[in-house]
Amino acid sequence: MSPRPNVSDERKTQILNAAEGVFTKRGFNEARMDDIAEKTGLSKGTLYLYFKSKDDLIIAILERIFQREFRQLEDLQQDDVSASDAMMKLTDLITKDIVSMLRLIPIIYNFLALAFRNKYVQRALKDYINHYLNILIPIIQRGIDAGEFRSVDAREVAIAAGAIIEGTMLLWVYDKSIIDPERHIRSGMKLLLEGVQTRT
Repeated sequence: MSPRPNVSDERKTQILNAAEGVFTKRGFNEARMDDIAEKTGLSKGTLYLYFKSKDDLIIAILERIFQREFRQLEDLQQDDVSASDAMMKLTDLITKDIVSMLRLIPIIYNFLALAFRNKYVQRALKDYINHYLNILIPIIQRGIDAGEFRSVDAREVAIAAGAIIEGTMLLWVYDKSIIDPERHIRSGMKLLLEGVQTRT
């Protein structure tokens, strides 16, 4: 007999899905906990049993996004390809994930704004960047050790890779008519890798 599903986890998922929809439609500042309760069909009191505020909801939404992204990155097999190919496979996976959640980008930037006043958001973002670097640095170091990449600082290259992804998304927010997230993240990563590859 399969175990019974955790009703609490199902309820949290239901609430987070509803919150994503409300935040995307109304914006974080205009959205109300009442709107989210109405969309879930729950009472406001029940909603507050799970999440005490909009800040709590947005933290939970972003943590869910991060966890899904990192599970995909960690499951990707990279040892059988060159470091450059592994980096591009990771880039393709990340950009595919980004494109699938473009509607959530306003929520993500609300999350970043919270970082200036919320220590829990600051901690979540710090965990995110460090987890990301812990995936990229060993791949880059493998390329250095194999002579595929020049003798560069693997951590600096990983930070530059992250800046390409985050910076491209910010430019897309500025002007969607000139930025194609998938194309420009990929081209930016290729340029970075060409810059660190060993000259033959």
